[in-house]
Amino acid sequence: MKEFLEWASPGSEEWQTARSLDPTRLPRHIAVIMDGNGRWAKKRFLPRVAGHRAGVKPVREIIEACCRLDIETLTLYAFSVENWKRPHSEIETLWKLLRQYLRAELPELKANGVRFQTIGRIEALPQEVRDDIDNAIVETAANTGMRLNVALNYSGRSELVDVVNDLLRRAGKHGAPQRINERELGDLLYTADSGDPDLLIRTSGEFRISNFLLWQIAYCEIWVTDRYWPDFRTVDLLEALLDYQSRDRRYGGLSNRSSSTTREAAKDEVVVVND
Repeated sequence: MKEFLEWASPGSEEWQTARSLDPTRLPRHIAVIMDGNGRWAKKRFLPRVAGHRAGVKPVREIIEACCRLDIETLTLYAFSVENWKRPHSEIETLWKLLRQYLRAELPELKANGVRFQTIGRIEALPQEVRDDIDNAIVETAANTGMRLNVALNYSGRSELVDVVNDLLRRAGKHGAPQRINERELGDLLYTADSGDPDLLIRTSGEFRISNFLLWQIAYCEIWVTDRYWPDFRTVDLLEALLDYQSRDRRYGGLSNRSSSTTREAAKDEVVVVND
């Protein structure tokens, strides 16, 4: 928190709001559904791609703010499997913006110690996009600061299908049924190294999770704002954190039980049977 307060302008709304936060109770992992770029543009009588371009600024700002707040992991929902249904020209613009962002922001990511990663079926992306992604992953692999997961060609259902197929392949090799508990299944998720999100933020006022991290958000706190993503700023992030700290996270247990105890409880089993 000290680093954030030194970074924010003294007396600013961000600075004052941050001082109300308990630095010992910040979420370790924040996930964000960055929604509303198109509607932001439409409201201003601009093409949809203008909204995507405007959405780059809050990405940059929120990444830096989370770094200053010492958040362990930030996961951004950038492109879903369903987004392939959009016009080809819009999709091409999104890939162009992603490549421009990676090239322009890589020095800053490295300077802030950010470890860049992606989740989703990346193999389906254009080769030139994958090349820039791979470069960013390699260049930041040794960083020990915040983990930045960018969800690309991602779907919560597709992720679970991939996990099940992986389990079936493993079961086939053994030639006998296997019993799989939640921990073992979780180890096969795209986010296995990141842990589950503590807080999910959604912009644009929509009260749905849009096929995002379906397994991981089972006990996640959800915060929704009416702001479109291009208008989302650090103070909005801080307001989400204040709201998060006001909640009593019981994980199905009684109040004041420690999260470390409840997270280890009741590991149901899933049976994988060979045909």
